[in-house]
Amino acid sequence: MRTVTATLWAVAMFLGLGQQSTSSTNTIDLSSKNLSSVPSDLPATVEFLDLSRNHIRQLRNGDFKDTPNLRILKLAWNALEEIDPETFHDTPLLEDLDMSHNSLQNLLDQQYLNHTKNLQALNLTYNMFLTMTLGSEFSSLVKLKRLALGANNISMGDFKNISEVKLRTLTLCLEDDVTYEKGSLRDVNAKMLQMALTKKQMMDHGLISDALLLFDEVELMGMTGGYDNLAKQLSATEEIHTSHLYLTHISMQWDELTHCVNMTLLSPITDLSISDVALYRLPYEDTDVSKTSDMRSFTVRRAVVKSFFFSQECVYNFFINMPVKNVGIMETFIIHMTCPKFQSPISQLNFSSCALSDTIFSKTEGNGTLECENLVNLTNLILKDNNLKSMQVLSKRLQHMSSLQHLDLSLNSLTYDSLVECVWPPNITHMNLSSNGLTESVFKCLPNGIKILDLQNNQVSVVPESILKLDHLLALDLSANRLRDLPVCNGFPTLYLLLLKANSLHAPTVSNLKSCPQLKILDVSLNPFTCTCALRSFLSLGINSEQKNGQRGIELVSWPWAYNCSYPEAFRNSTLKDIWIPEISCNVGLLAATILGPAVIVIIAVVTLCHRLDGPWYMGMIWQWTRAKHRARTQQVRPEDLVGVEFHAFVSYSQHDAEWVQNSLLPNLEGPAGGLRICHHEKNFVPGKTIIENIIRCVEKSRHSVFVLSAHFVKSEWCHYELYFASHNRVSRGSDSVVLVLLEPLPQYLIPSKYYQLKAMMDRHTYLEWPQDRAKHRLFWANLRAALQADLPNAAVRGLEE
Repeated sequence: MRTVTATLWAVAMFLGLGQQSTSSTNTIDLSSKNLSSVPSDLPATVEFLDLSRNHIRQLRNGDFKDTPNLRILKLAWNALEEIDPETFHDTPLLEDLDMSHNSLQNLLDQQYLNHTKNLQALNLTYNMFLTMTLGSEFSSLVKLKRLALGANNISMGDFKNISEVKLRTLTLCLEDDVTYEKGSLRDVNAKMLQMALTKKQMMDHGLISDALLLFDEVELMGMTGGYDNLAKQLSATEEIHTSHLYLTHISMQWDELTHCVNMTLLSPITDLSISDVALYRLPYEDTDVSKTSDMRSFTVRRAVVKSFFFSQECVYNFFINMPVKNVGIMETFIIHMTCPKFQSPISQLNFSSCALSDTIFSKTEGNGTLECENLVNLTNLILKDNNLKSMQVLSKRLQHMSSLQHLDLSLNSLTYDSLVECVWPPNITHMNLSSNGLTESVFKCLPNGIKILDLQNNQVSVVPESILKLDHLLALDLSANRLRDLPVCNGFPTLYLLLLKANSLHAPTVSNLKSCPQLKILDVSLNPFTCTCALRSFLSLGINSEQKNGQRGIELVSWPWAYNCSYPEAFRNSTLKDIWIPEISCNVGLLAATILGPAVIVIIAVVTLCHRLDGPWYMGMIWQWTRAKHRARTQQVRPEDLVGVEFHAFVSYSQHDAEWVQNSLLPNLEGPAGGLRICHHEKNFVPGKTIIENIIRCVEKSRHSVFVLSAHFVKSEWCHYELYFASHNRVSRGSDSVVLVLLEPLPQYLIPSKYYQLKAMMDRHTYLEWPQDRAKHRLFWANLRAALQADLPNAAVRGLEE
């Protein structure tokens, strides 16, 4: 029996205590270690120490001398009989002390409390105290907020030593045979009184009376009977000071519940909360409920029905027809809720974590459905975590709630198919649709006057541009959806706050924000950003937001720590702020200008330099030399075509150019300088032969014919003959057998028409120009020698006679 009540106390008083302990890094848990004394090796840094469920019988002076930072100490479920008065001399910071379920015997003799002036919570329940009389040392606990006690007898004056201590909560764990002297609690200065009863214990009439008279809040835990007595006390309105009444971990019959509720409705109590209740003998018929009341709220949490056969509608009718402002039934398995029979004063309904379906508030009659019209005062409706499925059907259920402003439909299975229009009541301004199965079609099923819309954790992949215009929408939460880009705000021009956290945005299009003129707060954190060129504008938005000079002052929430790259791999998990993407790598025009600009300058410089340094001439010479070498390697001349050939070249020139030929041409082609065999008329013409015969023989015995072209050349008849015979010889010797050397510029108009073959050759073949610059002479001779180079038959040079 004591174990059950102790559990109630632990839940009520030390739930927060346990949470604190688990969050501390300086926590030591030595519970259930079979210890018989406090360990001597406790670290000085310990703040939370659990020594419960051991066999410690005595606390001695010095047990905690090395723990000056100790704040929370649990010594429950030991066998404590004696505590030295100096035990806590070295723990000035001690705030919570639990010594329940021990063998302490006298509340008048707890001298150790003189050293716990910082104490805020003290639990001494389930010891062996016979009386509740508190010693003078309790008066020193000026910071005490929660005090838990238990004894068999409670008498006048027992609490006089804490009359000056302002408690938040006084908890009394009452034994089976407790006796209470009326008025004993008058010395207690506490806001709330908790009373934990054993399973079959009846509440003392005087104790209930004093509780309701002296405390703002009263919680009764573990009741299984005595509800008639409670209802009787509730009917004595002139003796009730309590505003909040809590019934926790109780079991009761339906008649007891409704009787107590009706009495509470008629009392000065403003708030009634019932939690963890087991209900028996539920009704088959409607139960009357008071028509008027000053009570503000009625709440039922975690109710369990223990009857198999009853009328659910009768149960629902009792709660929905209560004359209070706020009604809540949470964490309770109800599948339907009826409509009030008359116009209801209820302004807030909370049916969180139930099992309600789309039939809520409706009634089927014949082949039709009657919608509820008696909740016109309802302003706040919470239907989170139920079995709601259709947005369109639900809008019909609520259409007559003309005062409804706040609607919470989160954690359901809502969808919308766009086939039928929604008919929401006109005044809804706040709507929570998070954690459903909604897609982008939901934007066609929203109240026109919506201001705050929560759509996080749905299936929205895009915000359509052609949606119902929401002129009043200020805040939109689309976190944890499937969006791939920033939405366009054409449908909600007054949007101030936009949350897009944890979507699929890789490279948000910042230009879309131009359609959001009023947007000031934007959250795009925890998205898989692709750190490429497409992200540059968004990077600028983030940096400008940090510097408070962004686009129209948009603040980027959680920048920069919650904005990381997911691609490319080199940047993975790097914050966007640390990534630099140069503009030149993203702007094609700039990149082209950067590359082509210098290239054009280089080309112009090279062309200019080549022009100044006769680059074209050198290139032409090199090209001709290369071609000559290539022809020499690739062109195959038949051996029979070279029979009788004795010279590499026959030189044809005008007598006016003889000086250049003798002084420049021949020395660079013949002998050591050139190594070529050259035939020319001054040396190789045979006397006695006609000039024509000599020309023919020289051409035939030479592999090539070199013509030194000048203005004098085209005026010479003999040069014309030599050119004529050489051109005919090209048929057998190949096109490269004739080599033209331009000694001076020779315009086409200076060439007589009879030299038509020369004109044709100059048009079709490359000729060598004699450079006036001496620096170019070596390259000229190299090209000419390369053009004339050939393998000749091994024949000695001899005269040209027959």
